[in-house]
Amino acid sequence: MRKTLLLILLWTSACGALNPPTQTPTYTPTIPHTDTPTHTPLPTDTPTITLTPSQTFTPTTAPTNTPVPTPSNTPAATARFVSYDNSSSLGLTADIDSLLSGPAVAFINSNNRQGTGVARTPQPGTNIQTLYYASASGGTPVPIMEMDASTGDQIFIAPTGDVFAYLRIDNNPSVGGLYIADLSIGQGITGLVLATNTLVQRGLLNPPVWSPDGRLMAIALATGYDIDIFTMERDGRNRQNVTQQGSYDFWPSWSPDGRFLMFVSDRAVCPSWIPGEPDTCDGTNRPAPRGGHVYLLNISTGEVTQISQEWVTEPPRWLSPRQIVYASGDPLFGDPERNIYVADIVTREVRELSLDVNDDAFKLAEAWARSGQLVLYQAAGTTNELVLAHIDGTEIARTSDLNFTRYGVWADWSPDGSTIAIGGVNGQCPYGIVLADEELNFLLRRNPPPSMCEPRFSPNGQYLAFTGVRPDVDGRVDVYIAQSNGAGSRNLTTNLRGQIDLLGWIGGR
Repeated sequence: MRKTLLLILLWTSACGALNPPTQTPTYTPTIPHTDTPTHTPLPTDTPTITLTPSQTFTPTTAPTNTPVPTPSNTPAATARFVSYDNSSSLGLTADIDSLLSGPAVAFINSNNRQGTGVARTPQPGTNIQTLYYASASGGTPVPIMEMDASTGDQIFIAPTGDVFAYLRIDNNPSVGGLYIADLSIGQGITGLVLATNTLVQRGLLNPPVWSPDGRLMAIALATGYDIDIFTMERDGRNRQNVTQQGSYDFWPSWSPDGRFLMFVSDRAVCPSWIPGEPDTCDGTNRPAPRGGHVYLLNISTGEVTQISQEWVTEPPRWLSPRQIVYASGDPLFGDPERNIYVADIVTREVRELSLDVNDDAFKLAEAWARSGQLVLYQAAGTTNELVLAHIDGTEIARTSDLNFTRYGVWADWSPDGSTIAIGGVNGQCPYGIVLADEELNFLLRRNPPPSMCEPRFSPNGQYLAFTGVRPDVDGRVDVYIAQSNGAGSRNLTTNLRGQIDLLGWIGGR
């Protein structure tokens, strides 16, 4: 109750404070359950998901005149919600519904140069970038929206592809901020929904994420003293604070079925950062967290369940509607190990990958098969190898034939778990198309050009998208689509100039 009053006071007095969410109940949490997860084999069937909550939100009555404690520090300025300001039409003429009926890829072309002169000759940038969609089945890429190049890759597209958010950086506070573009309305419409010039909230990068159906967007935002997760509809309306705990709640991620919102929180260590709250960390000289434990929010009931006992410092992700994967330990911060885990949200069983023999201290760039049983990772310690292992601790294969730099591997499994595509990142891609089977036997190992970076299978498993470099042309990165077996690759961006960034697969769902 005191937190509710304090937030009301802070929102009316702090410069740039958040507008209160529309009709959002105030919650009084209980202390999170801390049962230690067991380490037993994961079930392979998919029962109806019914979580045992470790914390239940109970709506409270209207606030009363309870005295508000005096803050020991001044609340920080925060982002401000707006209602689809600066709206405009995109003027789309393409049949977006038809384009997104099958799998398509989204990419950015920045500083597209004039089509004159020699490709290798440097030309001035335009400070403009264009978002394109391209169908996997063929056809010319479709320009969706032109924007300032300062947006970069800060474009966040719903899995459906018909709505996306993007950051427009501008010194004018009435212009700069997070916009939503809805391609399903007329010729497309865009509008400002959040006044901010950064998605870094209290030192933590928190990009917005879309529900699988593209109906809701979730984003973590700094409030007066902590970070809360808000949801809103695609028109910017019906904003709700869904984690009013007083702790740092961040890195939201929707389950593939849209029933749960996974996030990371420090609430088990700091129940609140609000001055005067019970067990507050305010005034204790405790540093702001750079990680936390993994939690699940049931969207329909509001129940919150703690999943991990391990402290994580990077975003977890979903493998399936019932399985998540995460890592603990960061060698960049001096941790002696980096360990990887798979968790079942139905049974709350968590399993750490630990090899029976010659376990690797640093398991980097892990790529899990969707079954959660197999994982490929980069062993980075005294050796630099790729390791394929089973979750039971059995090492299946190990190879040093593909020598990537540390943190320089990107691998992706086909949806059926039969094939692994292995490439590099950030243009550092020494090999061509490389495909291996579930025992790390090479199915295809083609020499560049093109090289292969950031390979990704389409959701239906029929195609493979990747970026590649053609040093024989101008050394820039292009976007390619191939069949799932690596055959028939075609360059989607051969007629474009400037820098290319692949955002990922959309549509066809």
